[in-house]
Amino acid sequence: MEAEQARILIVDDDRELRELIAETLSEYGYYSQAAKNGAELFAALEREPFDLILLDIMMPGEDGLSLCRRLRAPGTPHCAVPIIFLTALKDITDKVVGLEIGGDDYLCKPFHARELIARIRALLRRSLLSGEARGIENGGTEGVDSALLFGGWKLNVMARHLIDEEGVVVPLSAAEFRLLMLLLSHPQQVVTRDMIMDYLAERSLNIYDRSIDAQVSRLRAKLRDKGANPGLIRTMRGDGYMLASPVRRGSLQ
Repeated sequence: MEAEQARILIVDDDRELRELIAETLSEYGYYSQAAKNGAELFAALEREPFDLILLDIMMPGEDGLSLCRRLRAPGTPHCAVPIIFLTALKDITDKVVGLEIGGDDYLCKPFHARELIARIRALLRRSLLSGEARGIENGGTEGVDSALLFGGWKLNVMARHLIDEEGVVVPLSAAEFRLLMLLLSHPQQVVTRDMIMDYLAERSLNIYDRSIDAQVSRLRAKLRDKGANPGLIRTMRGDGYMLASPVRRGSLQ
């Protein structure tokens, strides 16, 4: 997501801090609006959509934790908007509670503007990747007999397994399926190692930089894309990986 396209809602009872954050966001090309309490938060969400919410925890009246619970309630129109908590609470228990009730990140006050921007960028990137892959995963196929076709393979998204040209079913682990979905959402484009880590981390899958190669290797093995020069998932030296095949929608039949 480009900075100028991202819309950020600042929710904090401290007027000076709201203005300072808004000024910082503007300097980095972000659009922002501000709210001083829960009522203004939900009023702002009714007026326009936002891509991310910066939410203070310690506010008079309804605090940030309670507001987060309301935002994350199933079926609410804003339940998927990423949230970064801003708080003076530094105890690990407070951080855990904030993340467990639906916060996506947690930034302790006082914080440096560059750290705030870095966290915003990372969270927006994860949100974008998740949305793109989820668009294919959840809505990208129409009907239970539809599939994603690429490189001689069919991916049954509903059942989460591969089918080769002879109709043999190849099961995928959760990590293999997520990684493949990410590659399929960016066909013939470089998917960087950072993109892979961000996407799999957002899906609560434990992955570290040194294990990305192992994850790709296992997926290649399932796709029988092995050897010195694998042709389907290509290694882009210094950058990441690329699915060399185009992707189209088709039938499982």
